[in-house]
Amino acid sequence: MMNTKKLIKMFRKWQQRAALHRKRISFQKSSATSSSTAVDKGCFVVYTADNIRFAFPISYLSNSVFQELLKISEEEFGLPTGGPITLPFDSVFLEYLIKL
Repeated sequence: MMNTKKLIKMFRKWQQRAALHRKRISFQKSSATSSSTAVDKGCFVVYTADNIRFAFPISYLSNSVFQELLKISEEEFGLPTGGPITLPFDSVFLEYLIKL
């Protein structure tokens, strides 16, 4: 698993790239307990360790930061077989990473 300093360094670099391209990150968040399981077309869903649901555009999968987050999730929980992708962070940390 990556150490925290390296992950923060990656996010800062990614933030600089996003600023250069004038892209703003947006995300959708809803409670995992909601009755609606529909996701907008072209989005994928991940859950945090505290069962909060986040939907991101599929284009984010080509981003190196998201690839690293998914690798960390795979190391922590293994590959999901029929269940949702769960990241080993709480929702507050993931919101912080998104804002970076």
